[in-house]
Amino acid sequence: MSSVNWVNSMHLSLPLIPFLPILAGILIALAGMRLPGRFSSLLASGAVAGSFVFSLSAFFQYRTPVTLELFRWLSAFDLQAPVALYYDPLAAVMCLMVSFVSGIILLYSHAYMRGEADQARFFSLMSLFVGAMLLLVLAGNLPLLFLGWEGVGFCSYGLIGFWYREEQNADAGRKAFLVTRIGDTAFAAGIFWLFLLCGTLSISEINGMAALLPAGVVTAIGLLLLGGALGKSAQMPLMVWLPDAMAGPTPVSALIHAATMVTAGVYLLMRFFPLVGLSPAVCAAIAVTGGITAFYAATCALVQRDLKRILAYSTMSQIGYMMLGVGSGAVTAATFHLLEHAFYKSLLFLGAGCVISALHHEQDIFRMGGLRKRLPGVYWPFLAGAACLAGLPLTGGFFSKDGILAALFAQGGILFGGLYLLGLVTALLTVVYTFRMVFVVFHGDGQEVSAGSRLMEGLLVPLAVLGLFGELLNLPAYLGLGSWLGEFFLPLAPAGQQHFSPALELSLQALAAVVALAGLAFAYQRYAGGRWRSRETAAVSQFVVFLQNGWYFDNLYQILIVRPFERLAGFIERWFEQGAAIGGPDRLAEVTARSGELLGRWSSGRISLYLLSFAAGVALLLGYLAWSVL
Repeated sequence: MSSVNWVNSMHLSLPLIPFLPILAGILIALAGMRLPGRFSSLLASGAVAGSFVFSLSAFFQYRTPVTLELFRWLSAFDLQAPVALYYDPLAAVMCLMVSFVSGIILLYSHAYMRGEADQARFFSLMSLFVGAMLLLVLAGNLPLLFLGWEGVGFCSYGLIGFWYREEQNADAGRKAFLVTRIGDTAFAAGIFWLFLLCGTLSISEINGMAALLPAGVVTAIGLLLLGGALGKSAQMPLMVWLPDAMAGPTPVSALIHAATMVTAGVYLLMRFFPLVGLSPAVCAAIAVTGGITAFYAATCALVQRDLKRILAYSTMSQIGYMMLGVGSGAVTAATFHLLEHAFYKSLLFLGAGCVISALHHEQDIFRMGGLRKRLPGVYWPFLAGAACLAGLPLTGGFFSKDGILAALFAQGGILFGGLYLLGLVTALLTVVYTFRMVFVVFHGDGQEVSAGSRLMEGLLVPLAVLGLFGELLNLPAYLGLGSWLGEFFLPLAPAGQQHFSPALELSLQALAAVVALAGLAFAYQRYAGGRWRSRETAAVSQFVVFLQNGWYFDNLYQILIVRPFERLAGFIERWFEQGAAIGGPDRLAEVTARSGELLGRWSSGRISLYLLSFAAGVALLLGYLAWSVL
């Protein structure tokens, strides 16, 4: 294919990737109530399937990074912000992942949401959600990136609070929206600063100019971008919204955790890695934040009873691993784990949705059990996803997580060495809480369940296959077969990235395998075969309550932020109502009345009063003239 034909073909493919779901979402929103039957779900699913087809087309045609300017959006003096799409290896794999996983979730939603009210609103928001994420991935300049960034935030707010008639669901949506706005404020400040310094809004041009910026400025801007990522990706200290986001329908949870919202923050840091990677302080901050969040979320997941909350905390923990990868400079390893996580986490959430539907919306794992024989079509794919999440040897999750741990080990030093050990401990906890969930839900005594949907169960299979065999995307170097993802990402790999011998890599993988198998043995001994039932009625320790409540971070924020804000708002409200709104008009009327009385006395008809006023006026005039002359 000639270069001219290639560019023309990309001009046709790239714009349709984000705009098909966006147009479908707008159409459903405008005419959804008038569309026949389930047409809105079919339209949304078809639009996302079309995005996947065009993503495949663009991927196979890819030769070199390309920027496509579609039309002018903002243009005033020095500000030039066209609607420009940028396509490179990072955008290529992200578009494929987002469109494929989202397409599976939307097809699943077609069966899951059957019989629910407001389906037009649901599928409109879902389609817009996917479109906004694809726009974020393909954005070639800062305003377009920010538009997609805020688009996923708005859609998540609407979908988390989809069942808004229940107050707790509406509160969960508002909480997600407000907490992520904190990070968005930092992100907005960072992109404004970048424009002022670089004089351009193009992301590729800014990354190219990064080395010319002062080191202190790079650090400050990097920390602002990290602040934005912390909100979207639910990392400490802006992680409190994610567990409550389970209030929405299960397909929403799958979309947020696997393909859109929480991966946006990691993508942002990878997209700007040529900038943030220049600051060791920013890289250390990213790695430390990821390590602490991964450990924190894993400890919380150990004791949760709600099936979806366990998966929510596991997402927070796995995103922490991705942050560790970015902070250690292993962009390829972080991307590999992001792709793997999308496959097995969407599988686990959709499998959880099948379980919850079969049990009439029961989510407490300790009220389940024995579903292995009742729901075999759910159990085996779910087990595959659990093996990937736990990082059992030879699964895709094992290799993706090991690549990040190996990168930490290769960095060396006290900081990254400590983070490597923290990552190993977190890996052990991950195996325990994952198979605690599997053994409690699917093993032990059985119970009657409703018949499952063949469509919902069938869609789990391709995700299970991709999760289990995802290591084919990034095979270890010691196999000598080449790493497709590593070679594809070669232009994006940071200079000076450390490598180590095959013997050392094998040793690190062996250690990770021993940790995973030890965690599996502990979980089996403690929870398999219904052994947990003997401890179900035991008194719950204060430490367990502490973990169940997420280390009481919500309570801390209530004390430090929410209550002072409420008191300030109450004071202002009382001052305004009593002082300005009620007392203000009364005082104005009183002053007006007294002024009228005073003026009325001057017009009483008494000549002496008129002479006195005249004399006072002359005296003031003479005094002013004398002051002016002197």
